[in-house]
Amino acid sequence: MARTSKKAKKPAHSNRKYIIGFWTLFGVGILAVIFIFLLAGWGAFGKMPTFEELENPETNLATEIFSSDGETLGKYYSENRTPIKYEELPQHLVQALVATEDERFYKHAGIDARGTARAAVYLGTRGGASTITQQLAKQLFTEDVSQSFVTRVFQKIKEWVIATRLERQYTKEEIITMYFNKYDFVYQAVGIRSASKIYFDKEARDLNIQESAVLVGMLKNAALYNPIRRPEMVKDRRNQVFEQMQRNGYISEAEMDSLQKLPMKIEFTPEGHDEGMATYFRAYLQGFMKDWIKKNPKPDGSEYSLYRDGLKIYTSIDSRMQKYAENAVTKHIAHLQKEFDRQNKSNPTAPFRDIDESEKESIVESAMKRSDRWRKMKDQGKSEKEIRKSFTEKAEMRVFSWNGTIDTVMTPRDSILYYKAFLQAGMMSMVPQTGEVKAWVGGTNFKHFKYDHVKQGKRQVGSTFKPFVYATAIDQLKFSPCDTLPKSKFTIEAGKHGNQNDWSPKNAGDSDYDGMISLKNALAQSVNTVTARLIDKTGPQPVINLVKKLGIDTDNIPAVPAIALGVADMSLFEMVSAYSTFANKGVYIEPIVVNRIEDKNGTVLYQNTPRTKDVLSDEAAYVTVNLLEGVTQSGSGVRLRGTWAKGRLDYERAVTGYPYDFKNPIAGKTGTTQNQSDGWFIGMVPDLATGVWVGAEDRSVHFPSITYGQGATMALPIWGMYMKDVYADKELEVSKEPFEKPENLSIEVNCSNYGAAKKTEDSVPDELDF
Repeated sequence: MARTSKKAKKPAHSNRKYIIGFWTLFGVGILAVIFIFLLAGWGAFGKMPTFEELENPETNLATEIFSSDGETLGKYYSENRTPIKYEELPQHLVQALVATEDERFYKHAGIDARGTARAAVYLGTRGGASTITQQLAKQLFTEDVSQSFVTRVFQKIKEWVIATRLERQYTKEEIITMYFNKYDFVYQAVGIRSASKIYFDKEARDLNIQESAVLVGMLKNAALYNPIRRPEMVKDRRNQVFEQMQRNGYISEAEMDSLQKLPMKIEFTPEGHDEGMATYFRAYLQGFMKDWIKKNPKPDGSEYSLYRDGLKIYTSIDSRMQKYAENAVTKHIAHLQKEFDRQNKSNPTAPFRDIDESEKESIVESAMKRSDRWRKMKDQGKSEKEIRKSFTEKAEMRVFSWNGTIDTVMTPRDSILYYKAFLQAGMMSMVPQTGEVKAWVGGTNFKHFKYDHVKQGKRQVGSTFKPFVYATAIDQLKFSPCDTLPKSKFTIEAGKHGNQNDWSPKNAGDSDYDGMISLKNALAQSVNTVTARLIDKTGPQPVINLVKKLGIDTDNIPAVPAIALGVADMSLFEMVSAYSTFANKGVYIEPIVVNRIEDKNGTVLYQNTPRTKDVLSDEAAYVTVNLLEGVTQSGSGVRLRGTWAKGRLDYERAVTGYPYDFKNPIAGKTGTTQNQSDGWFIGMVPDLATGVWVGAEDRSVHFPSITYGQGATMALPIWGMYMKDVYADKELEVSKEPFEKPENLSIEVNCSNYGAAKKTEDSVPDELDF
């Protein structure tokens, strides 16, 4: 019988050292991981946020500008971020985020162990491991590095530590909200609210499920998955978001199929400083805010930041009226420009008139030296010869046109002449009783023409100055609109009223000097000789005193009779607020553009207090308004009515909506300066005063004749189009009622049986006794 041998068993203690070794290594590994996390928490791998920083993470918040009707007009920012609350996020947006970025978001405490293990085993080929909380930690407190492997590992450890701290500090809803408020969707769309406005022109709460999927899809890489640059790629990514939502039970398979077939609709509305509504106003407001910030420090003594502190500015601008104003300016000037260009085709000194070649060169020379090109090249140490040469070398450039921006090639010198040829406009509308500015249009295109023609620009006001002369005469001497004066030629001799030379103004029609005329008709027809007679009776200084009380800068207005015809330069801002005093019963109120300023927490930092002063009696103010009503009843403003078609231009009939057919009382005045360089119209109804100026950058750029060059053609149509839209908007409730008549009015305004019937003598003595 063969012998069998048994293999000897190893004693149990022989494996003990391997078991001990394994658990020792495992324990050391665990301790090492814990120690590494402790080191990260202590800041060994870089600065970690403190408890206070976790409680209040530092974020650049945009200052937001609101209209009086609650719309966002624009923002000032270093990052265009305006935070919103969780309650303002639509449910499908939150579901899309969780389904796509972090399926187990509500089950983990900042780190997804399963996701981390999967990423480690498959080296990231089956999805990453970053949770929403980790991504937030990375955005808030760590830097995006792409250096060595070791550096990236330490970066990830910091994210894990911060993520767990965030989870202890905030609720899941707060983390989602912070994440959406922080993410940069590019195109200056930082945060979900800005992204919603810029890509879909709506608030985040109004997003539909397709739009939410687009924005969530962009979270993977907003620069790559951008609907403006790569719409097809973004649509595919959107459909992947729908798949994730279906996989996680947020939508059914049928809903997914239906949604994936829908086209992707983008409503791109950029919010840069050059785009959007009320750009000129926002530029002015920026200066206003910087002045306010200097005078109003924070409680700790530091300055507020207009670009980072998330201030809220509540302005007087009404977004609807601003829209109507911008539309009226754009529509009128675009078409008026066509006629201007047509008349310039045979002009040898185009776009200038009434100058010779040397004067033209002088204008171009001045523009060259004021240009950014000249300044930058000079700062670079270039010689004047080199700088001048650069203005004659052709270069690629993008230039403005009324048909959109044009890519072209021209010399910088030619571009100066090109831009000089464009007509410009300014428009401002305000409530006389409150001073609130409701519309502010400083030009035709802020991106290409930065100069503001509401407050920055000052131009000769022409006949729009005459009501100040009439108002002085009414206030001082109790003149009636029915009193008469001769239209005949009139001279104020040298030495009188500070006049150095004889002054003999001419009327618009050289032969229009016969007979008598009432003050009401004289203002309506803008008779210069009558205005000269009035300032001779009042003297120029009382007129200047009145104008100063009306808020106009008089430092450069000489006390001479010639000011009566509007030779002084004034801003549209000054003129509209001055005229508003007549509609406000003689009480001047300083224009208001900001009603309230709040900090990011809603604490009121500034509340406007109206500043007013009595300038005229309510009687004198009303009589002046009555005079101005005559301008739209029978004078240069009569085209606002629908009953007079004489001399109507084909352009105005086709473009501006003429006849305007206003039936309600309107007080106003047109103005046209010498050589048709400036056209004005200021019109008022009881609760709204609106002024318009039209001209070009240089006064030598103008229409050749009064047909198109007068204020009634250049400026008045803008007022007419604007007011038609304002009245059509019933929510605005702008008055069509008569101006309120003062009680116990002692000056006669009904001329039926008054001195207007006198034809042979001056019914206005040097002083009247009522």
